[in-house]
Amino acid sequence: MHQDPFEWIDAQHRRRRRAGLVRTLRPRPADCPLLDLAGNDYLGLARHPEVTAAAADAARRWGAGATGSRLVTGTTELHARLEDRLRAFCGFEAALVFSCGYAANLAAVTALAGPGALIVSDAGNHASLIDGCRLSRAETAVVAHAAPDAVRAALAVHGGPALAVTDSVFSVDGDAAPLPALAAACRERGAALLVDDAHGLGVLGEGGRGAPYAAGLAGARDVVATVTLSKSLGSQGGAVLGPAKVIDQLVNAARTFIFDTGLAPAAAGAALAGLELLAGEPGRAARARTVAGELHARLTAAGLVAPRPSAAVVSVRAPSPEAAVRWAADCRGAGLAVGCFRPPSVPDGVSRLRLTARADLTEQQMERAVATVVGTAPLA
Repeated sequence: MHQDPFEWIDAQHRRRRRAGLVRTLRPRPADCPLLDLAGNDYLGLARHPEVTAAAADAARRWGAGATGSRLVTGTTELHARLEDRLRAFCGFEAALVFSCGYAANLAAVTALAGPGALIVSDAGNHASLIDGCRLSRAETAVVAHAAPDAVRAALAVHGGPALAVTDSVFSVDGDAAPLPALAAACRERGAALLVDDAHGLGVLGEGGRGAPYAAGLAGARDVVATVTLSKSLGSQGGAVLGPAKVIDQLVNAARTFIFDTGLAPAAAGAALAGLELLAGEPGRAARARTVAGELHARLTAAGLVAPRPSAAVVSVRAPSPEAAVRWAADCRGAGLAVGCFRPPSVPDGVSRLRLTARADLTEQQMERAVATVVGTAPLA
């Protein structure tokens, strides 16, 4: 009898189960009764009638799929309008839309740094930036979290092209990167700065224009930003924003652009509608930040440990991976969906619940959420 070639998977699964790290898929119905603080719909636009109507209209007009890569048939006039609106709203010279935020980050890192270059990467960066560093074949220096002096020191020992990469808002604890200080460290050495603004767009900056805009870095010739369309804009997809020559470089060199099917027209239409709503109702961004502050204040007043949020991510620490899983399950049983972060998803090994501070949460819903999280909290 031939040996099972995937027997090693069974051993890995047993180790995960012993460590309390098994992940499972949980399909949700369209009319899910849970109060959702687990997703990333920061502005409450995913089900907004103007956003869903725009998605449906785009699908009827352009078809269900993009039909090909962006360089073949996958670029529609709708994609071009979305790119022009994104770059203008966020304050950059040019923009390029991708099928997802992960692909946008892979494209930006691999097309802007290669063999002979140095990438300086924050220890708390998202997995997509980490994977981009690995795929780039550039030398990578992982430095202490949110530490401009560490970035400066890493750049000082490299004489060639260099790129520093960072999240604007880190998805685990919701803290913000010191973007002005990071930009200053890069400029001292002639390095570029790449900012993943997935959790900043729609929440930070004037009217939700993002963290680079708030830091005075939007449109700078040495700054590139990536964003996702699946969080604040309520749709799906990603984009890279930056100088026109950088975007041209991505069109010609980024494999996740050249060889990937373009973003579905429905998603492009929905994202464009979400962006117009954000531009027309700038108070949504401020409301998301207010809700985050309220959730944090109430949870910490009840004795829970939660870092002060910089945007709309509220992270509550759990005593262990097993406790975090039970806590999230107990919240779900009480009608509240929350995120559950465990190793290896958390760089410091500390398990957490993560709550999304949505701009459309009512006072009653906030009270209910806090009461549920506090009432189900593990004792140890």
